[in-house]
Amino acid sequence: MNQFQQTILITGVGGFIGSEVAKALSKTESLVIGIDNMNSYYEVNLKKRRLENIMKEFELNNSEFHFFEISIEDQNNLNDIFQKYKPNIVINLAAQAGVRYSIKNPQAYFNSNLIGFGNILENCRNHNVSHLVYASSSSVYGSNEKSPFKESHGVDHPVSLYAATKKANELLAHSYSHLYKISATGLRFFTVYGPWGRPDMAPMLFTKSILKGEPIKIFNNGKMERDFTYIDDIVEGIIKCCFKPATINCEFDKFNPDPSTSFAPHRIFNIGNCEPVKLLKFIEILEDIIGKRAIKEFLPMQNGDVIATCADTSKLKDWVGFSPRTSLREGLKRFVGWYKDYYG
Repeated sequence: MNQFQQTILITGVGGFIGSEVAKALSKTESLVIGIDNMNSYYEVNLKKRRLENIMKEFELNNSEFHFFEISIEDQNNLNDIFQKYKPNIVINLAAQAGVRYSIKNPQAYFNSNLIGFGNILENCRNHNVSHLVYASSSSVYGSNEKSPFKESHGVDHPVSLYAATKKANELLAHSYSHLYKISATGLRFFTVYGPWGRPDMAPMLFTKSILKGEPIKIFNNGKMERDFTYIDDIVEGIIKCCFKPATINCEFDKFNPDPSTSFAPHRIFNIGNCEPVKLLKFIEILEDIIGKRAIKEFLPMQNGDVIATCADTSKLKDWVGFSPRTSLREGLKRFVGWYKDYYG
């Protein structure tokens, strides 16, 4: 293992973001370990294909990748992985995703997002991990209407269980960062889309329905905005953060605390496109690319949803030079091209 500059563990490596991060790391001098429980929240075959793509990318770049099908809830097997490979960087992307599903099946969120994340923190503590990068979410902003969302805004009023577990992750990571001096970086993702994306997200659901001539469900009667962020831009930001550990803010003001920094080596950043798009405009662009009109079914607001999201990413730009480059039209063109190729 001495031939590698670092060993990086990615949890949720069979997922959308995790698989793309792994592929990007194949071009670095890193030994990459990936774990995923390959659950059936959505089609497992898609996750298997992503893993195949990872393997091909590592072979192409003469790099080394090892995959293990385990859950972060399984402390014993997780500990074995940490003990054997001794990762110095951990990128935790494993979580039970989905706002609406959290209303139907809250136990899955307690198990993965709380117990599982606690297991990750314990292993980071016990195995001297130098930097933990973990996924948070724009959902933590709840029904906040002050836009764009800044890391300094309050996030104490989540409107979904999913959001509450992500806020809990930030608090847990901060406490471990303070108590055990673990460098930790939390990234609040804003509506990530692109090729190999999640089937439960709007781009996939809408594209599938438009092509099949089936109605698409538009909640809050279309009065929604989202900060859609292309996967390549997200991955670039994650990789840059991965190699720049969070540090103590020596100027931290305890009388006027900024939630994004700390007296501990812990930081929180928004990672989004900074260009919110109205949902009806999003559908219009998708229709134009597909060449077919959507059948729209307008529905009321759903529990747990928020009306609008918009990221202020100036802190992340200052920290690692993050600057998203992919326009929504270009990103959707790539996505639709992939969708037609993959699903025929």
